[in-house]
Amino acid sequence: MKADGGGDVERSRGLHGLLRQPVVYELFQRAVGSLAVRREIIERHLRPTPGDRLLDIGCGPADILASLAQVEYVGFDPSPDYIASARQRYGDRGRFLVATVEDAAGTDLGLFDVVLAKGVLHHVENDEAERVFALAHRVLRPGGRLVTLDPCWTPEQSVAARLVISQDRGRNIRSLDAYRALAQRCFADVTPHVRHDLLRIPYTHLFLECVRSERSAA
Repeated sequence: MKADGGGDVERSRGLHGLLRQPVVYELFQRAVGSLAVRREIIERHLRPTPGDRLLDIGCGPADILASLAQVEYVGFDPSPDYIASARQRYGDRGRFLVATVEDAAGTDLGLFDVVLAKGVLHHVENDEAERVFALAHRVLRPGGRLVTLDPCWTPEQSVAARLVISQDRGRNIRSLDAYRALAQRCFADVTPHVRHDLLRIPYTHLFLECVRSERSAA
């Protein structure tokens, strides 16, 4: 992902390059068991209610929208191919924008009840990750939540999981503490959840739930 229009921050050759194609990406995700991950995100972490406004940062082809109902969805991604795929598949069920985090920060998106950044942070350097958290904090209503999901290094994960994660397209996989430290620059209330059992392959996922304080200034 080139989140800010700068240099490459992910692997882009071979299979990694093929995964830039929306159809290949979707097939690969299904093959490794991403539907279980999607259910976990929605049911345990996003917990959307009818009428909620949801912003999806780095939405890709907006796969998650297939499992969301009765929300006002806005998604953005720097890939025109991903956004074209989302528009073709979902039409007016959501608003889909070709944009980087920097672009979106200069756009009047309105306020949201929930923000999602799925598989974004491990593709970007710390300064861009900080902009993701800052954007989410700015557009969330008081009491609203940012949910992030990324691969993570943990002391207890298996050797196989470490090997699989090391082949990820993203070059900025971090430890739990490193992800949490980035989040805490904008959010005082950050709760991590680590899972080792969501995919058909060995893998370690880190979910962060970041709550915007009721007293935070806009």
